[in-house]
Amino acid sequence: MSEATELETIFKKNKIIPDVVTIGPKSLLKVIYQGNIEVNKGNELTPTQVKEQPTVEWPHEDASFYTLIMTDPDAPSRKNPTFREYQHWLVANIPGCAVEKGDILKAYVGSGPPEGTGLHRYIFLLYKQMRKLKFTEEHIAKNKGSKRGKFNTMAFVKKYKLEELVAGNFYVAQWDEYVPQVHKQLSGK
Repeated sequence: MSEATELETIFKKNKIIPDVVTIGPKSLLKVIYQGNIEVNKGNELTPTQVKEQPTVEWPHEDASFYTLIMTDPDAPSRKNPTFREYQHWLVANIPGCAVEKGDILKAYVGSGPPEGTGLHRYIFLLYKQMRKLKFTEEHIAKNKGSKRGKFNTMAFVKKYKLEELVAGNFYVAQWDEYVPQVHKQLSGK
């Protein structure tokens, strides 16, 4: 089974297809958090483990630009996703694989699933751009929770004519004792 076929199967099994995207990624996005904690096709991580921005790597072309999306389609819960999708990170115009040189549209915020809402899916998607683009989205700081909910990945991809879903990955997480810190951060305090 090819990597693309395996990822498509995993995305369907976990209902990322059709909840967020219509096709699976071509390759696995390498996402590593502090302590060498790796995101791996739906493994369970804790909000404590993912509180800091991860490093992200993918097979890339140096002369190309990419958009990285991290989204939670299960906000506030998988049973009642009224804020689907909640944006945790959005970086565009990434040259090659240099995320730090991209345009941060939504600063990174770790997982903050409300207590009692079960496991949430946290999905990383990497799209190739046709060229460097001008994005009209408001830039959202890491201490701002408003304007992160009700994002639609497919509408965003269509709006900016993003070429292809190059890579993807995801983990699941549920409430732990660090979540109140995330909620406090998002309230701007």
